[in-house]
Amino acid sequence: MRIFGKGRHRPSASWRQATDRAFTLIGDGRYEDAGALLTRAADLEPWLSESWFNLALLHKFRHDWEQARAAGLRAVALLDRETGAPDWWNVGIAATALQDWPLARRAWQAYGLRVPGGAAVSGEPTGMALGSAAVRLSPEGEAEVVWGRRLDPARLEVLSIPLPSSGRRWGEVVLHDGVPHGERTTAAGHAYPVFDEIELWAPSPVPTWVVLLEAATEDDRDALERLAADAGFAAEDWSSSVRLLCRMCSESRMPSDEGDEEHLDPHDHSEPGHPGPLGHRTDGLLWVPERECGLAAPASLVRGLLDGWVADSPDSRDWRDLEEVC
Repeated sequence: MRIFGKGRHRPSASWRQATDRAFTLIGDGRYEDAGALLTRAADLEPWLSESWFNLALLHKFRHDWEQARAAGLRAVALLDRETGAPDWWNVGIAATALQDWPLARRAWQAYGLRVPGGAAVSGEPTGMALGSAAVRLSPEGEAEVVWGRRLDPARLEVLSIPLPSSGRRWGEVVLHDGVPHGERTTAAGHAYPVFDEIELWAPSPVPTWVVLLEAATEDDRDALERLAADAGFAAEDWSSSVRLLCRMCSESRMPSDEGDEEHLDPHDHSEPGHPGPLGHRTDGLLWVPERECGLAAPASLVRGLLDGWVADSPDSRDWRDLEEVC
């Protein structure tokens, strides 16, 4: 994180000492003290784009978006290259947080990304076709990695149903950082970045429920997920989708599912009897009918969904213990 200039002059020793000390304080969470040092560094070398880039980073960590935008704009004004500078990415994040769409579009274009509509459009930078990605919710706390759809370079719509401990819901939009921490891969060889959440950008009105299912087969479980999706909402079998990973595994290149191999995933730190692939398998890898399922649906609809699911095959399906959890 220590950024040293390659500009017209070498930064002074005082600048480097203040900057070094500031990032040590940032690592300790002492943002106020770090801010005083980075402000002093900017006073010492105001011509240096890194002085303002570092201040913009600090304000991003503090979620002070007005100050992050102001410092970021001073940093890009001093750049000696036209595209690809991370300074522009930080400006884009701050502009997105503030819904300053003209500036966000300008930032992504200056970074080198193609933004549909170009400078003539002033609204949200939609249509960038960035595809799917994963986001780590609450990265400094009880982190959880969920899947979503990238709306632009700094926002992701959550399409998984997060666990209640995350405080997040299906359908919410989160602001995320630009540097991935880890990847999730598929059997087809595709790799998807894992970004860290910065903050909630747009809440979801749809509550999260947990329910215990009796699903005789995987097809029975899949039928509920299809039924919820057809209604415009979601169901997710947490018994098979949740894996407990240590931080090192979570931030590395990991397969996105547990697969159907005969051996158990050595990176899965779940325990028998607890949520996760290891906790819901028998010794013979047989299907366990009792499933813990997350549901994202309005209160007026959720019981009807479950009852309709059971009615389609009453001999192989049942549910109980429905509870709103987030």
